[in-house]
Amino acid sequence: MGEAFAKLGLSPNQYTLFSLFFVLISFYFLTSKNLVLALIFFVIASVLDFIDGAVAKFLKRETKKGAYLDTISDRYVEGIILLGFLFLPLKEFFILPVEVWIFLAFFGSLMTTYAKAAAKEKGLVETEIKKGFFGRAERIILISLAMFLGIFNLSWMIYPIIILAIFSNITAIQRIYLALK
Repeated sequence: MGEAFAKLGLSPNQYTLFSLFFVLISFYFLTSKNLVLALIFFVIASVLDFIDGAVAKFLKRETKKGAYLDTISDRYVEGIILLGFLFLPLKEFFILPVEVWIFLAFFGSLMTTYAKAAAKEKGLVETEIKKGFFGRAERIILISLAMFLGIFNLSWMIYPIIILAIFSNITAIQRIYLALK
C-alpha cells in the first residue's frame, strides 16, 4: 500500500494533513445531518491516516516530527467527529445524556494515547505501551459503525458511542496499570 500511494508524489505529512481536510468535510456533513456523506468522508480521512505511515515506511522517511504530527492529527480526527455527533438529535440513553457518552468517548480516546505517551515520557517504560483492549483501529471502526447505523436510525448511533466510551476508558486504565506494573 505504501508503494502504491508513494507513486502519487505526496509526502507522508501531506497525507496526514489531507486526513484533517477530509474530516472537516465529514464534520460539515454531520452537522448537516447527511450521514451517508459524513461516513464516506470520515472513511477517506481514516484511510489517509493509515496511508501516511505506510508511505513513510516505504520511502524510509519515518521521522519523529512525522510521528508526532500523525498522533496529533489522530486526536483531532476523533475529536472533530465526536464534536459533530453533538449536532445530531440523539436521544438520552441509560440515565446519562448523550453528550456525556460522547464526552466519555472522547476522553477515553485522549487518555488511551496520553497514558501511553506519559509512561514513556516519565521513564516508566522503555518502549511504547501498545497493549490494551481498544486501539486506534477499533475506535475508528466504532465511530464508523455509529455513523453507518445512524443512516438507518439515529437512535442506533448511541450503542457504538457507549461501547467506545466504556472500552476506550478501560484501555486507558489497562495502559496505566501496565505502566505502573
